[in-house]
Amino acid sequence: MDLGGFRTLQGTQVTDIPGIASRKRLTNLMTLSVDTSFWSRYRDDKRNPDLGDTNFKQAIPALFAGKFTAIPRNNGELMIGSTVTSVDTHAQAVANTAGFHFAFIEQGGSSLYPSLAQRVTSLEVLRILLSIGPTETAHFQIWHDKAGNYVRPLTDLSQPGLVFPEINVGDDLLQTNLVMPEPTFFLSNTRFPPCSIIRTTNTVGAAMGAGNALTADGLFDGQPPQFFEFLKDLAHEADEAEREI
Repeated sequence: MDLGGFRTLQGTQVTDIPGIASRKRLTNLMTLSVDTSFWSRYRDDKRNPDLGDTNFKQAIPALFAGKFTAIPRNNGELMIGSTVTSVDTHAQAVANTAGFHFAFIEQGGSSLYPSLAQRVTSLEVLRILLSIGPTETAHFQIWHDKAGNYVRPLTDLSQPGLVFPEINVGDDLLQTNLVMPEPTFFLSNTRFPPCSIIRTTNTVGAAMGAGNALTADGLFDGQPPQFFEFLKDLAHEADEAEREI
């Protein structure tokens, strides 16, 4: 499968790194709406999206509500130490956005691989999914931890609406040091006692859900309609797979 034909998006115009500004991209990291509800979902000990629970609290509501960059867009956004603080406020906001976006991507992978593994017949494909999936979870935990350690609450005046609040405010669903998944209900509310799990792992519509989440995230902003049709067809085929014993 070759996606090279869709590698047409303009990336960062930073010229301090040779070749970066001229390179075309498949994804867009400059207009992101980052869903940070994973933060409370993994801290909630009474709800599980696999059991129909929804509307988990956003850790950074502004990131989900707007469209912001997770990379410096030009040389001017690389300013470090240009204020009385050690890092320019805008540069720090870009780094914060990147940290939460990394965590968002990796929590999605943590769910997608076990969800798809339930549908495969080929032992080789199963091995691929079971080999890559746990590394996604390892990445998620690292970025989950790093994202919560941003230097200080801040407001990025150069990106209207972008506010990183103090999230350690007495709400256990937002507490930054709770990076291990809290035990919650699994498979049913009564069949098993609460346990620490990946959530979600529901296999129904998993691939389409992942594609929709990445699209809503803004990761493919600027791609033509043909790209989204291709993505939808690919996800549909994955979701139609049935495990044969």
